[in-house]
Amino acid sequence: MADLENPDRFLRALFMAAVARADPMLCVPRALPLKPKGRVVVLGAGKASARMAEAVEATWGPCDGFVITRYGYGRPCQGIEIVEASHPVPDRAGVDATRQLLDIADGLGADDTVVMLVSGGGSALLCAPANGITLADKQVLSAAMLASGMPIGDINRIRKELSAVKGGRLAVAIYPAKLHALLISDVPGDDPSDIASGPTVGYAGDAALAVTTLAAWGVEPPAAIAAFLATGGNPMAADDPRLVGVENLIIAAPSQSLAAAAEIATAAGVEVRILGDAIEGEAREVAAAQAALAIEIAAQRLGHPVLLLSGGECTVTRRGDGVGGPNAEFALAAVVALKGHPKIHLIACDTDGVDGAAEVAGAIGDPSTLALSEAMEISAAAALRNNDAHGFFASVGAQVVTGPTMTNVNDFRAILVLP
Repeated sequence: MADLENPDRFLRALFMAAVARADPMLCVPRALPLKPKGRVVVLGAGKASARMAEAVEATWGPCDGFVITRYGYGRPCQGIEIVEASHPVPDRAGVDATRQLLDIADGLGADDTVVMLVSGGGSALLCAPANGITLADKQVLSAAMLASGMPIGDINRIRKELSAVKGGRLAVAIYPAKLHALLISDVPGDDPSDIASGPTVGYAGDAALAVTTLAAWGVEPPAAIAAFLATGGNPMAADDPRLVGVENLIIAAPSQSLAAAAEIATAAGVEVRILGDAIEGEAREVAAAQAALAIEIAAQRLGHPVLLLSGGECTVTRRGDGVGGPNAEFALAAVVALKGHPKIHLIACDTDGVDGAAEVAGAIGDPSTLALSEAMEISAAAALRNNDAHGFFASVGAQVVTGPTMTNVNDFRAILVLP
């Protein structure tokens, strides 16, 4: 039987185990072959990419290269240059860095080898707007899509339509050099074409689908983007011959991190039920469903603790003006639905340490959370209506703040039902 005298500490330990399983210093060396002969260049983009570069050099020694990561996610490297830019909405630093990366790619030849390090966040960090589209256009559209509740798969498909680097176009720029891409997945389903919008994976494009998707989610694109899509966008053959021979290898994924948490819980005598590693949907709706399941399990009066684990990428449709991300909103909605249930504790965090745009991984909810907020005259229901989950959990002292974790396998959610 697990020592559950401090369930919240137990849940935090499970989360950190999930993060540790996806540490690039562990997963990159296992995936690297012997260093190829000839010129080798390391390129990369994403929240985990600087740590991935650090792991490459820890294995191969100093390397030439250029990697773009999120502000605050840089790591010391011996030869690889690390540049920081904005996420989730791109900025000028990202545009300039992407141009530098493309300049390097343009100078490569058939005798060269590129190791491309790709992780979540690369969609915003690799920013090279297609002809006629400005950075300001992309910033407006990115912010609108993120606020609309649109699933990440749809967002990434639209990003590909508007980019000179996504959807395999970076691989085309790298050609004729040999290209080996190592990917850390943060997307439901672990499709390489969705991770960082697939800079090394071909995508044929569908501008008409992008238009209908934006309309379906109530997103009105800037005029230049609307005109670009109306004229067919920037199509590219998914089977472009320059992509033949590109190797894309996923080296860490959400399922592996959930398994790491499950191993610890099982060893401690907890029954683990993994609900899925690719769950999508509105965060508050997913929370209500999982809270209902936890209440149902509690009512069965089992003689042992049960842990519900899930991953994926929930979304938030902004209705208010508060500060919140999908994990904190999940936790807040679950707290509201559980109504202070005496046997249920939960944690919801993003494995990259950033939930939404806040420098907070997520939050803890337990039987005392609702009572504490009421004693402070803070309404959990009102905070939920205002999308102010981070504000709520900051007030009750239940935020999970890790700082940059240097990896990214997306959401981690755990609900513990005590016996």
